[in-house]
Amino acid sequence: MARMEAEHDPHTAHDPRVVRSRRLVMAVITTAVIGGAIAVRTLSTNTAEAQAPSRQATPSEPQKPLRAPEPQHDVMAIVNGQDVSRPALAQACVERYGEDVLEALVNKRLIEHHCKNRGVTITNQEIEAEIDRMAKRFKLGREQWLGLLQDERGVKPEEYKRDILWPTIALRKLAAKDLVVADAEIKKAYESRYGAAVQVRLIVVEDQQRAKALQRQLSANPNDFARLAMQESVDVNSASIGGLIQPIRPYIGEPTVERAAFALQPGQVSQVLPVGEQFALLKCESHLPPRKVSMEAIRSELEEGIREEKLRGVASNLFEKLQNAATIKNVYNDPQLSQSMPGVVATVNGESITMLELGKECLARHGEEVLDGHVSRMLLEQELKKLNVTVSNDDLRGEMSHAAQLAGVVGPSGQPDLAKWAKVAPEEQGVSYEVYVRDSVWPSAALKKLTRDKVQVTQEDMEKGFEANFGERVRVRAIVLGEMRRAQEVWEKARGNASMDFFGDLAEEYSIEPTSRALRGEVPPLRKFGGQPQLEQVAFELAEGELSGIVQVGDKFVILKSEGRTEPVEVTPDEVKDTLYPDLYEKKLRIAMAERYEEIRKSARIDNYLAGTSQAPPAQRSAEARRDTNVRQTGAVR
Repeated sequence: MARMEAEHDPHTAHDPRVVRSRRLVMAVITTAVIGGAIAVRTLSTNTAEAQAPSRQATPSEPQKPLRAPEPQHDVMAIVNGQDVSRPALAQACVERYGEDVLEALVNKRLIEHHCKNRGVTITNQEIEAEIDRMAKRFKLGREQWLGLLQDERGVKPEEYKRDILWPTIALRKLAAKDLVVADAEIKKAYESRYGAAVQVRLIVVEDQQRAKALQRQLSANPNDFARLAMQESVDVNSASIGGLIQPIRPYIGEPTVERAAFALQPGQVSQVLPVGEQFALLKCESHLPPRKVSMEAIRSELEEGIREEKLRGVASNLFEKLQNAATIKNVYNDPQLSQSMPGVVATVNGESITMLELGKECLARHGEEVLDGHVSRMLLEQELKKLNVTVSNDDLRGEMSHAAQLAGVVGPSGQPDLAKWAKVAPEEQGVSYEVYVRDSVWPSAALKKLTRDKVQVTQEDMEKGFEANFGERVRVRAIVLGEMRRAQEVWEKARGNASMDFFGDLAEEYSIEPTSRALRGEVPPLRKFGGQPQLEQVAFELAEGELSGIVQVGDKFVILKSEGRTEPVEVTPDEVKDTLYPDLYEKKLRIAMAERYEEIRKSARIDNYLAGTSQAPPAQRSAEARRDTNVRQTGAVR
């Protein structure tokens, strides 16, 4: 049950109030994330994903963009003796990603032609130097940087060179005159990152009259702001911690909101602030002084960030011009052209892009991901066949109806609106209806057929679920550390000064978890049976104002300080059992489905030649190990 509580909530995902409130919070306070890999990755997606230079070229030799490398095996995988062929996998990749990859291929041709026409060349030396520069920027060794991209972002070194660095460098050269950074821009960036800030609480409502009434009430009693934020605000994330959001800094979010925040004095409540279709109230908690960082020490970093942001805008404008000036035919989505131009998916200024090229590119970019999903489906099909179980069209309709109900896509009578869901769900996933049914609906329906009879909600489950959802919670502040030695140092400091403000100072200085650090240690109240047993046990043993010991959670170390407890919700178990039971059953079912799938996968023989991995059932592995041992021993005797 605990695992499922962290899952995506389909109700909030489709609730217009939540969607709008998220937009409002983004307008109020935007978090600046310095992530070169992500930024460059975004650039490559939105601009030309031209190909990387050849490995065989000398460092200073001009590079010609190459096509993605072709997989070397006709058989991509064998699943319990059943083959997955390269053509079948390529077709599956095209079905899922064909349109996006084709757009990238067209953009690639456009930038190749543009570079050629202007005599712009990219050398292997420039590519390698850019890798070194990015690694240095993040204070990593070259191999560490490339490994991080592959492990954390799924970007292989050749893909990084071909699809990210090559177009980035090309665009820098093409747009050099537009990437000049003025001193005023550097100063503005410095202020937004290191200048003064305002710590505020936020309430978001949708009705202007209600906002005005709250403003009058809170102007008279500002101390009620946190309580009313939890009761009234439609922004769930900030409401859960009394409306507290990350500090507002200049030049990042909505100017009207920034001006209002900086004009407030500690304890003051703002006027009603219209933002989009919603209305916001702010309460100033404190003004944070500028951070003591020399502008000259980080000038080059700021300048680079500004240049990257400009490059994204320049690239967008450049491609709009190139597309308007080019003659492009999209054969892929035109049935008539497809018949007259078999095997061709697009033409760019008369140059053809073939279906074979598109398939290879899709396979190179998405092959491993699509193959993994294909293997998963094969495993389920094999298991169903072994047990003589089938997934019918009624099962698929039932699964979609259930998903629509959970997501709140219902008609006036409260019944699932299946027709609307059939449009909404594929659009959200960015796939066709057929792919949505095959990749999302069918596997879920299949696993339910394999697990449904084994799931029961016990009385103990109901009692724990009631306590988790309606029982009292502990309001705590938390400091998250990455190593025991530092945790001991911080704990010693916290023990020496019992004030909550000092604990907040320590959280702001030392916590490695960004949100708790920005919010001076404030986190959502901890509940029983919420999925964090170590923290829950410690938190519920603390008296108000008491400091915990160091609690190890995974590879992190947490220090808590209690701020008291919330009141339980005044309902009885009988009053909520009709809503609590389905929720608990759904969570237990999802856990059982995941566990059942893991059992099926672990008992399978899977040879994945594309990823270069192989697995066998435990019994088969033991037999193979004994055989290998016998062979070695026989060889040794001889």
